[in-house]
Amino acid sequence: MAQPGLTERELRAWRTSFRMVELLRTRIEQQLQASSGLSNADYTVLALLSEAPGRRLRAYELGRVAGWEKSRMHHQLTRMERRGLITRERCGSRGIDAVLTDEGFAALRTAVPGHAEEVRRLFVERLTPEELDAFAAISAKLLTALEADRSSAG
Repeated sequence: MAQPGLTERELRAWRTSFRMVELLRTRIEQQLQASSGLSNADYTVLALLSEAPGRRLRAYELGRVAGWEKSRMHHQLTRMERRGLITRERCGSRGIDAVLTDEGFAALRTAVPGHAEEVRRLFVERLTPEELDAFAAISAKLLTALEADRSSAG
């Protein structure tokens, strides 16, 4: 049954995409935990830091790139710092840099092959090259609009 304001077609598209994202997130999380002991959040932070110059980013910039609220990033970095995956270092009078440790980089290197294989198995191989391009274009369009909404609301 359609909800007020949504047609059957719109509701079907929304529910299908929402369920797909949730199921993919769950399956990726399970694979990461089983193969490397990392959470998807750990992997995200480690990957972003590994790509940053000097393997370091200001904590606020890391949160912005990840699309996370300040408190979520703070708690994630605290958990990761306790495990030796990152350190936090003062930068200037008020800034904090998140810095990838050698241990964190090693954990990421261990996780990457299995993670890439699972992404390929669950996502990439299920689509033709044309569908993959279309999916990327649609996702980019929605992401751009969502980021613009967040910028104008904040």
